[in-house]
This record gives sequence, C-alpha cells and structure tokens, in this order.
Amino acid sequence: MTVAANDTALAEETFAGHPKGLFNLFFTEMWERFSYYGMRAILVLYMVAAVSDGGLALTNKEAGQIYGLYTMAVYLSALAGGFIGDKVFGARRAVLLGGIIIAFGHFTIAFASTITLFIGMVLIVLGTGLLKPNMATIVGALYKPGDMRRDAGFSIFYMGVNVGAMFAPLVCGYLAQGEEFKAWLSSVGISPHVSWHFGFAAAGIGMVIGLIVFVTQARLLGTAGLKTKAAPAAVVETSTTAEFLSRDEWRRLGAIAVLFVFNILFWAIYEQGGSSLNIFASKCVDNTIFGWSFPSTWLQTFQAGFIVLFAPVISMVWLKLGDKQPTAPTKFAIGIVLLGLGISLMVPASMLAAQGKVSPLWLIGVFLFECLGELCLSPVGLSTVTKLAPARFASLTMGAWYLSISIGNYTAGSLSGLFDEKNPSGMTTLFGSMAVSALVATVLMALLVPMVKKLMGNIK
Repeated sequence: MTVAANDTALAEETFAGHPKGLFNLFFTEMWERFSYYGMRAILVLYMVAAVSDGGLALTNKEAGQIYGLYTMAVYLSALAGGFIGDKVFGARRAVLLGGIIIAFGHFTIAFASTITLFIGMVLIVLGTGLLKPNMATIVGALYKPGDMRRDAGFSIFYMGVNVGAMFAPLVCGYLAQGEEFKAWLSSVGISPHVSWHFGFAAAGIGMVIGLIVFVTQARLLGTAGLKTKAAPAAVVETSTTAEFLSRDEWRRLGAIAVLFVFNILFWAIYEQGGSSLNIFASKCVDNTIFGWSFPSTWLQTFQAGFIVLFAPVISMVWLKLGDKQPTAPTKFAIGIVLLGLGISLMVPASMLAAQGKVSPLWLIGVFLFECLGELCLSPVGLSTVTKLAPARFASLTMGAWYLSISIGNYTAGSLSGLFDEKNPSGMTTLFGSMAVSALVATVLMALLVPMVKKLMGNIK
C-alpha cells in the first residue's frame, strides 16, 4: 500500500474536530464488533441448548469454560498480532489480513457441526489477534504527541465498537432465537434447529462489510499504520529490551502494569454479560411484552446501547475539562466503582428469581452502571497505553494490554461456570462476591493514584 502526498494532506483534514481517518476506523471497527458480539450473544446459549433445539447440550460449567478459553484466546492472540503489526506487516496490512480471517471463521461456524464450530473459533481468534491491537495503534497514529483530542478520539472510536455491539444481538439473536424466523424456516422446508447458524452467518457478513469500508476509505488514513518499526541493528545483535529502554520508559511501563491488574478485574466481572447474565436472561427473566416473547439476547443490546448513548457525553466532558479532567488512574477508580454498583443489582435480582421470573429492568440497570463504568475505563486504558508505550513497541505494548483483557475473559468464563439458575442462593453469593471485589478494588485503585501519576511522569 502506498500513499500519495495529497492523501497525506487528506489525512490531516478534520471532521467534528478530529482527523477524518478516525471515521474510517469507526465504521470498520463497528462492523468487526458486530461480527464479534453477534457471535458472543448466541454462543453460550447455543452450547447449553438441548440437542432437540439444535444446540450442543453442554452444562453451564462446560459452556463457561469454553467461552472463557475462547474469549481469552481472542485477546491473548493480540500479543502476537501486535508484534506482527509492528515488525512484519505494518498495522494496516495486519488489520486487513485479520479481518479476512475473521470472516472465514464466522462462515465456517455457519455450517452446522461441532468440528466447524471449533475450527471457526480458532480462525476468529487468529484474525482478531491481528486486527484488534493494530486498529488501536492506527487510531493513536492519527494524533500527534500531546494532542489533547486523543482521549476524546478514542471515546469516539469506542462508540463505534458499541454501535456494532448494539445491533449485533438484535440481528444475530433474532435469527438464532426468533420464533417468527424459525417458523419461516419450517415453511420453506428448512429445519428450525439450524437457526443458530444463520445467526453465525450474519456475523460473518458484518465482517465483510467492515473490510469493504476499510479498503475503500483507506486514503483517509494517510500514512498511518503503513510502516513497520524495525529495531536498530545494533540492538538486534547485542542488546536486550532492558538495555535499550530508558528509565522513563520503564517507569511508564510500570504505570501500565498497575492499570493492567485492575483491568483484569473489570473484565472478569463485565464479561458475565455474555455468559452467566446471558443464561440468567434466558432462564430467569420474563421476556414477554403484551404477550409477545422477544429473544433473550436482545437484552444485550442495552449493554452496548447505553455506551452509544453516553459515549458522546463522556467525550464532551473530557474535552470541556481539558487539563482539569481526572487522570487516567482516577478514571479507572470511577469505572470500577460503577461496575461494582451495577453487578450488585444482581443480588436482589437473584433473590427474586427464587419466586419466579424477574423483570428485565434488573438486567437493564446492571448494564447501565456497567457501561458508564466501561466508558470511564476502557477507552481511557487504550488511550493511556498509546501515550505511555515506547514508540518502537506501540503495537506490542497494545497487545500486552489486550493480554489483561484476555485474562479477565478467562476468569469471567471460570466464574460463570459457578452459575446455576436452579440455585438462587448460589447466584446471590456469586454476584455478591463480585460486587464486593469491585468495591475493594476501587479503594485500592484510589490509594494507588498518586504512585501511578508519578510513574506516568509528564504524560497526562
């Protein structure tokens, strides 16, 4: 890929105060996340569904373990993908190749068999590892060092993630669970038991649309993400990483390490949305409106919908505050306490579930608090890593950041394996423990704010 001088100038043009290239990445990421969250919305439900309903009839524990391993691998692969983007392909080529592999993965799962499910999951893991860290690297490359628009830009980018995640459960969930769609399949001679696989196919189509956007609008990116960053020859031959990182760079990596730990906890609780809360919605929530039953996966739309609603608000708040806005570690503490308040609502909801199906408003409330917390933590984490990471290891460091999300996702799957919708007291204990853990972590993060600020130096 080559870029002419006029393309570079085009990349410097702005729209709504941000580089135009940001909006290419916004829509590309939107469709990639549509594919990911479309599959996420139905994966666990497909695995625990009875064979007579087209599912795999796995236990909650088995499905939780597979879900945790899969989502862990998705983000763990970002570590290698970041290195490949830095040193081999360049970030932009890595994104393109990753998207192609992801699409093939979803289309593989669209064929109804256990083997194709696991082959498809492996392909999605590999593709996402290439795409995720390098997308964030390209976003960071659109802004010059010290540009105060960076956090706001990542918030806008993050809103794209959640626009895709908002519509994915509606489309993929309806195709997988919708009674009307199943009836239509029967009317044309297709077994309604394969409806799950129409949902998986829709996820693949979303990724293809994202690739089309990325390629056709590439000129808006200028040179961002095209070049690989080869290490100096002398370093390759004689030095270790420790020897060619400066003292300030090590201190900044130390700040990332502290945030890394708290990021694990956040995602371990947040990702219950795709596992235990997903099963809770299917088994314990009254999903009827005026006699019409909607797919339980539709409730996951609120998880992303609130972010779409509030992301512009949070972005404007950070821009308005400018230099007076809270520091990154303070934003992390705010995000974790909001997460804790959200999951704490599942304690009374679990108690009420012992008496019968509960109102969907309980889950909607959980998603509201969790998503406000996510907006204070996740885009800020991405932005902070791009600011603190050594320039020659930008994608590699971003890949390491996704490792924390990977560990959090694996922990989420392990925790969800303890969920049993037939044991209300066990549900209460499980969700109560998560809430207490989040509140304790908030206090610890608040106490560590001065130390993290010192490690960050003059980076804000």
